[in-house]
Amino acid sequence: MPRQIWEKKEVYPFRALREGVGMNRIGILTSGGDAPGMNACIRAVVRVALSQGLEVWGIRHGYAGLIRGEMGPMDRGSVANIIHQGGTILGTARSPEFTTREGRALAIQIIHKAGIDGLVLIGGDGTFRGGTLLKEESGVDIVGVPGTIDNDVYGTDYSIGFDTAINTALEAIDRIRDTALSHDRLFFVEVMGHHTGFIALESGIAGGAEELIIPEVPENIDKLCRQLDASFRRGKRSAIVVVAEVEQPGNAFRIAQEVRDKAGFESKVCILGHIQRGGSPTAWDRILASKLGAAAVEALENGKGGHMLGEINGKIAYTPLKDTWEKKKELDSDLKELVKLLSG
Repeated sequence: MPRQIWEKKEVYPFRALREGVGMNRIGILTSGGDAPGMNACIRAVVRVALSQGLEVWGIRHGYAGLIRGEMGPMDRGSVANIIHQGGTILGTARSPEFTTREGRALAIQIIHKAGIDGLVLIGGDGTFRGGTLLKEESGVDIVGVPGTIDNDVYGTDYSIGFDTAINTALEAIDRIRDTALSHDRLFFVEVMGHHTGFIALESGIAGGAEELIIPEVPENIDKLCRQLDASFRRGKRSAIVVVAEVEQPGNAFRIAQEVRDKAGFESKVCILGHIQRGGSPTAWDRILASKLGAAAVEALENGKGGHMLGEINGKIAYTPLKDTWEKKKELDSDLKELVKLLSG
């Protein structure tokens, strides 16, 4: 992507649309937290769209960049050698201004001035909440692609970045277990997930955690203390408890202190934090991102704006954008039961 485009302060001088009707030029942006695999999705959107004779414009820094007109044309070369990179080459940002009708009105002016017929939004439920309002107020075709390590978007089994995040967390848990065994120690490992326990649940099962603390199950410190005590009495020398951060990091410190106060167990706390967002995406995330990016272009061409493209049971699924943030995605009940059987 030509670097000078992104260094311009003013709105990029848009050129006229090609002759004809229908979908001619699409824009693409990433919004909210970055997730491994977003670049693979950008690459798929650009290359599939170009193969269909569409123009693609990359929008920098999410909705904030859209309001400022930070955008420019993309070609095949602009997405070369990015499939293995974490983060997003388009950049991302939060935009309080976009949450207002006035801010969205500015964005709509930019969209129309740019001659953009459709938008591909890569992000989470906050991104799609904004996209729902933008579509209602502008009439522009908009499709979403789920990109968040939290995996909390309704309408897809997995979101882009989740598989990489749980594998990053798993590697850390495996390394911490070596130290826990060497020192006969209890560890609390805090993982991300915003207000959900998807990362904690799957990385905890894969890492053989003795206990999990997730927001979907009522917290019971007394029960946790009894379970840990029973484990140590059976001869266990160490234990790992995986904790979901729940909104803000540091939840594990509080729980560790309560366990110490109630049961006298000394422990160490490890907060993995944003390390889970970075790094090269796994093969699964690259493939998922490529499939959903291609499906997003197809959806725009077929007049299916207003939907998010996800994958359910291995098949591409269309979910109304409004449902992605109004409906709650539930944890796999079978996995929650499996934790009970394997813990201790």
